[in-house]
Amino acid sequence: MATKSTSLFLRALTEISESRSSSILRKNSNQTAIRHLSSCGVLATRNSSLMLFPVMLRSVPIRKFINLAAPMVARRMEYSENRTLGYSVEQIYSIVANVDQYHQFVPWCKRSKVIKQRNGDVQAQLEIGFPPVIERYVSEVSVIPNHQVRAVCTDGSLFSHLETLWRFTPASGKREDSCNVEFYVSFEFKSLLHSHLATVFFDEVVKQMVNAFEIRAAKLYGRPQGTNSRTQAA
Repeated sequence: MATKSTSLFLRALTEISESRSSSILRKNSNQTAIRHLSSCGVLATRNSSLMLFPVMLRSVPIRKFINLAAPMVARRMEYSENRTLGYSVEQIYSIVANVDQYHQFVPWCKRSKVIKQRNGDVQAQLEIGFPPVIERYVSEVSVIPNHQVRAVCTDGSLFSHLETLWRFTPASGKREDSCNVEFYVSFEFKSLLHSHLATVFFDEVVKQMVNAFEIRAAKLYGRPQGTNSRTQAA
């Protein structure tokens, strides 16, 4: 009887011990789970905070300014033209050499006046005007009768260099009423501000020069019978 009671007592103690052990294991397991979930929660919270304030890459526009350190040099420009005109060498030479009449037909020439003359060479004062510039300058004109007229600017505030050269030769064949005309001009403005006018001066004055003298010849001598022309720019 005593043995049976002892056995029941031992079994009860074992069940209690197993029950407590299971309870402790479940408690530890819950705590671990809670810590894990808590850790995940912290990470999730941190991740969500990063998502609320994302890093944005912005391109900042950069303004480009003129490089003031770069050399600023005015450009010298040149133009040349060869043409056969239906007039004699003497006729075209006379028009080109009479500088005092330029204001009557040369593009943008407002005044032209011979102030000195010696052995056919002249010193002339000319005034050109094309908006917004009006310039007066002195030009030394040297001639080889019926062959060449050369003019060089010697005094003026607009050009640091201005040279024009005309050459005349009889046309090929037996036609005495036509000649070959070679025209060359080279110019450079003194200031960079005036250099912006180079295109205007080039297109409106230089390129129309030979045409202006041909029109002048037609007015003085009548229309030619027929001409062939060829133009070259440099």
